[in-house]
Amino acid sequence: MPRFYTGSGDSGYTGTISSKNVKKDDVLMEAIGSIDELNSAVGVAIAELTDDHLSEMLKVLQNKLFIAGAELASCGSPKPSRNNVIRAADIKELEDGIGELSATLPKLTKFVLPGGCEGAAHLHMARAIARRAERAVVALKGRRCASAEMLGFMNRVSSLLFVSALYINMHEGVEEYNPTY
Repeated sequence: MPRFYTGSGDSGYTGTISSKNVKKDDVLMEAIGSIDELNSAVGVAIAELTDDHLSEMLKVLQNKLFIAGAELASCGSPKPSRNNVIRAADIKELEDGIGELSATLPKLTKFVLPGGCEGAAHLHMARAIARRAERAVVALKGRRCASAEMLGFMNRVSSLLFVSALYINMHEGVEEYNPTY
């Protein structure tokens, strides 16, 4: 029977692709963990969606998030894998998705409270996690672990998730609620 644990992290350290042992509370592990949490939240949202096109778009995003985590885990590698890198084309792909979805939406003139149908509510939760993951990635900039492409990618992820939530609510006929001041 396979073991799904090694016990090697019991000391509070974990290994990375770069073969460096890093404390589990290191900002690098915070960023990698936040991206993993985000990826899981996107998976939960997909499970609630009935729109196949959006589901496929978000599955592509999940794969890119996995690559983003791998890129961060390679930080410090003398020769990181070329397959595990976020590129400008990945940012463009997100921008194209944002444009495609937002073209179908009415003009947004007010802030929107997170919620709506189940799929949209999960997408809003994923968006909030994306913002936290982005902050963690920004904290790595000084270590040269986070490229300009990674920073741009993480910034666009939350925008795609926000527009996706609005898109699903519109297609499900669910009204958006705005804060009152």
